[in-house]
Amino acid sequence: MIKTSVDPTSETYETNRDAMAERVADLAEQHAKAMAGGGEKYVERHHKRGKLLARERIELLIDEDSAFLELSSLAAWGTDFVVGASVVTGIGVVEGVECMIIANDPTVKGGSSNPSTLKKGQRAAQIAADNRLPTINLVESGGADLPTQKDIFIPGGASFRNITRASAARVPTIALVFGNSTAGGAYVPGMSDYVVMVDGGAKVFLGGPPLVKMATGEESDDESLGGAQMHARQSGLADYLAADEHDAIRLGRQVVRRLNWRKQGAAPAAVYDEPAHDAEDLLGIVPTDLKVPFDPREVIARIVDGSEFDEFKPLYGGSLVTGFAQLHGYPIGILANAQGVLFSEESQKATQFIQLANQVDTPLLFLHNTTGYMVGAEYEQGGIIKHGALMINAVSNSTVPHLSVVMGASYGAGNYGMSGRAYEPRFMFSWPNAKSAVMGPAQLAGVISIVARQAAEAKGQPYDEDADRQMRAYIEQQIEEQSLAYFTSGMLYDDGVIDPRDTRTVLGICLSAIHNAEVKGAEHYGVFRM
Repeated sequence: MIKTSVDPTSETYETNRDAMAERVADLAEQHAKAMAGGGEKYVERHHKRGKLLARERIELLIDEDSAFLELSSLAAWGTDFVVGASVVTGIGVVEGVECMIIANDPTVKGGSSNPSTLKKGQRAAQIAADNRLPTINLVESGGADLPTQKDIFIPGGASFRNITRASAARVPTIALVFGNSTAGGAYVPGMSDYVVMVDGGAKVFLGGPPLVKMATGEESDDESLGGAQMHARQSGLADYLAADEHDAIRLGRQVVRRLNWRKQGAAPAAVYDEPAHDAEDLLGIVPTDLKVPFDPREVIARIVDGSEFDEFKPLYGGSLVTGFAQLHGYPIGILANAQGVLFSEESQKATQFIQLANQVDTPLLFLHNTTGYMVGAEYEQGGIIKHGALMINAVSNSTVPHLSVVMGASYGAGNYGMSGRAYEPRFMFSWPNAKSAVMGPAQLAGVISIVARQAAEAKGQPYDEDADRQMRAYIEQQIEEQSLAYFTSGMLYDDGVIDPRDTRTVLGICLSAIHNAEVKGAEHYGVFRM
């Protein structure tokens, strides 16, 4: 069992806690923007039409008192689009089956899809495919946001391809149609395995009355073109006709109940202990200054079962902590940055540990707080490139599921070695204080300054110091803004920004979802440069 040295009464702890609590409060405000959808006016209009909101539909769909892990809540943050990207995605339990749920938010431009909506939906489809999760689409969308169609139309075709590929992989897809599902959106129910339509609400057609009028001159109405009654009685597109939205949700749960779904991964331990140390302490563990190191064992002690951790190579490569534990009954291998910088020893240690986890089919958890691999003549001559490549090779070709949490910094190639987004972890989350970039803002601005100064000297020109200060300040501010957790989450570079205290719960839900598919380690690796 990990013993803690955290002193909740110390000045350092209190300073860290106050700073993190402030960021957690701000995170709640950012999430509230997504929860607000299109705003009070459109929410009220939607309710007056007798319709449920996207999250209300989800709440009724999932099992009573069960959790819903919402994903990519801050998608589109920092863009011109509404935070949340007019769609809600996440993992919920329906009739005991973990499902990917994708719900259009009709209070935002009628649920129309913008480029961020597309990215968020496709990320949800990737998670469903990787983890073998049945998908339930709660459909009410006006189709593509036409002013941005150039960014949606061509890549958007993959959304429909993904539905058919899921079905081919024997992973069911279900569409509950509450309202409009027009144009390309008509292919969501068109390609789903099971389709439920709400009588008087669902409107599914390739072209609505105005388009039909323009294309063919035919006069028509919504019901004859694409109403639920028509599709249930004539076209056969609707498998179930629901009396209202509550009935549609009942029918959707009925479909899931009959899927005869079985997980392929191992079951968790039937009995396990909660961490011996309080998760509340996580607010005070991480320093406000990301350049100040902290002991990641203190984090591990608050997220793993019984706070028990079997550390691997504890006396070697001290800037990276590695070892085995259990989390919500599931075995887990953990790699956690300790001092920020990764040296050759840490790289070699990580490589061996990743191979060992693959050998015993154990998922890996990467806890990021790294400034990257060490630079300098001594380290270059010592082979830091080769050793860093060893670690990245091991991460790239590892086939056990990866989970990543950015606790602090995730800079440079350290982001790659710690299974950042480009290395396709099954799930990736950030704490609200996290930062991800090619390097720290001050370092990046300094590098540009040095290059500019050298260029001026080579030309024999005087160097403008005032302009240099202004340039460095501008770049530092720009990189600071672009490395913030909200910004990177808005770009779908993670699956959500979470309260540190929720880390254990979030990871537990993810591990359970992961085990819908077989967990199997790599049998072969490529050439390692030694």
